[in-house]
Amino acid sequence: MSALPPRQKVIPCLWFDKQAEEAARFYVSLLPDSRIDAVVRSPGDYPDGQAGDVLVVEFTLAGSRYTALNGGPHFIFNEAISLQIDCEDQAEVDRLTDALSAVPEAEQCGWVKDRYGLSWQITPRAMTRFLSDPDEGVRKRVFEAMMQMKRLNVADLERAARG
Repeated sequence: MSALPPRQKVIPCLWFDKQAEEAARFYVSLLPDSRIDAVVRSPGDYPDGQAGDVLVVEFTLAGSRYTALNGGPHFIFNEAISLQIDCEDQAEVDRLTDALSAVPEAEQCGWVKDRYGLSWQITPRAMTRFLSDPDEGVRKRVFEAMMQMKRLNVADLERAARG
């Protein structure tokens, strides 16, 4: 196993039924500077598993540490929490949307839901730039264009920004 990255004070913990390792391996396959740091197996039986089952997976995703926990079927993800990915360009938006979106009907404004139920915001850097533009007209046009999109389209956002 690789050495853990530098200390991170707040480490998000993602609750899975029994797919923590599968999900972590999938997520780290998508982004650079990502890896599995540790797989911790349960030393004894517990309500939703047995000794030797994967209990916790520590992983680094794009340089940030996360924990995936096999906690059982008691809790599921909902849209109140999402992970946002800052994308360089349309190619990265498309690649990540294709990889992560498992529920096309849940797509809206760059939000997708993956096969584990976790929501992601696939956000092109251009959109963030346009939405913080000093020109209120640019912000309004880009926002209105974004609200009509499922997958965010950089060229369409740029057209909206230009008016």
